[in-house]
Amino acid sequence: MAERISDAEHAVMEVLWDESPLTAQDVAERIPATREWTSNTVKTLLGRLLAKNIIAHEEDGRRYRYRPLVQREDYVAGESRKLMDRLFGGKLSPLVAHLAERDALTAQDIAEIEALLKELKA
Repeated sequence: MAERISDAEHAVMEVLWDESPLTAQDVAERIPATREWTSNTVKTLLGRLLAKNIIAHEEDGRRYRYRPLVQREDYVAGESRKLMDRLFGGKLSPLVAHLAERDALTAQDIAEIEALLKELKA
């Protein structure tokens, strides 16, 4: 995925990743109320995502139904890679070390990382 998406666009994508295809009204109803977005705001964000070729739409009578063209897993993988490349020279270990040094890892996080490493070694 070449185009980056904004935090607002990401909120719309989360709705579409959870369930699709949806109309603009369906998406607006599923956006958390704390955002206080109007239907027009959601339509604007859908238009931006269409222009970036991240979602597609199909006609359903007088409405459009929107669906993601990018899977959540692919988006997360791409964003994770960009973060590691930009901040940690493309390496995972400095990222983990940074989190550990900042006390950002809980005992459960460490146990999960250890279990993952054991699984990867096997």
